[in-house]
Amino acid sequence: MSSDHCPPSERPAGTAPADILRLTDFKLRFRGQSVATVNGVSLTVSAGEILCIVGESGCGKSVTAMSVMGLLPKGTSDVLSGDLSFMGKTYDLRRQNLPPHLRGNQIAMIFQEPMTSLNPAFSVGDQIAESVLQHQGGTRAEAMQRARDLLVKVGISAPDQRLKEYPYQLSGGMRQRVMIAIALANDPKLLIADEPTTALDVTIQAQILDLIDELRRDTGMGTMMITHDLGVVAEIADNVAVMYGGEIVEYGPVREIFANPQHPYTIGLMSAMPRLDRPGGRLAIVPGSVPAIENMPSGCRFRTRCAFANERCTERPLPKAAGSGHHATCHFAPLEDHIRVQA
Repeated sequence: MSSDHCPPSERPAGTAPADILRLTDFKLRFRGQSVATVNGVSLTVSAGEILCIVGESGCGKSVTAMSVMGLLPKGTSDVLSGDLSFMGKTYDLRRQNLPPHLRGNQIAMIFQEPMTSLNPAFSVGDQIAESVLQHQGGTRAEAMQRARDLLVKVGISAPDQRLKEYPYQLSGGMRQRVMIAIALANDPKLLIADEPTTALDVTIQAQILDLIDELRRDTGMGTMMITHDLGVVAEIADNVAVMYGGEIVEYGPVREIFANPQHPYTIGLMSAMPRLDRPGGRLAIVPGSVPAIENMPSGCRFRTRCAFANERCTERPLPKAAGSGHHATCHFAPLEDHIRVQA
């Protein structure tokens, strides 16, 4: 998706907030590979917005987020193109990563499994306070008070006790709340959440999603959430980017996407969701699996799994308008027109 096709949030004229993050035509290739793993991704996150990036494992969601944060290991990949604009300042990702002073400060990230992100050798209070001291300075006592306030903010009871405890002493839900507290330590403008509820049971998942939603409403921070769960998307997203094979194949407001999906991959994902009104029914599947990057087909990367595919799909499709702020990268969009012609 080129920058010309990066759709804004659907909001009334004159009320659209400023973009916090704008990623334009981002292409990344890992060394030793001939094909771009992330291929022409463009997306926007505005103040107070939650953008969900959804797709199967291996579609490039986490690689995109890690690239935005500048967290990919040095020397493992090359950026072929892409500009990143954050709070109005633009960086050419071919030449520079996001400045280190912004990471953990103005842009924060929470990960799927907090036990691999929290340090087992330090108490919860020390780990939150470290982020405060690194970016804001001040005394340790002030940082610990900030840590206590953050534990209260994310809904952890007995904060004075929890400050002294270690990650192994906390439940999975509490550890994820601690990760959110660390992310919020410096009042970030953008929060990136990479599968933040995957390892949690359903009840705790709902609590964490409610917390993230409440925080964005209270603080106005933008949120980019990576998930493979369309139930999460339906509950929390303002806008949705559907990602396949390192490309965004559909993008738009969540209501528009769910009411009128226009890419065969999006339709396949939605058809595979269990439905309460059809108990015991057989779920639809998207045939096959995401190809390894070196086996990615030319043209439309979804064509080897698509029921609509024909010889035209050997050419790469361009995004097409499918509604207000809604775009689908498919030769046959809008699908209603194609089906009508076929009939």
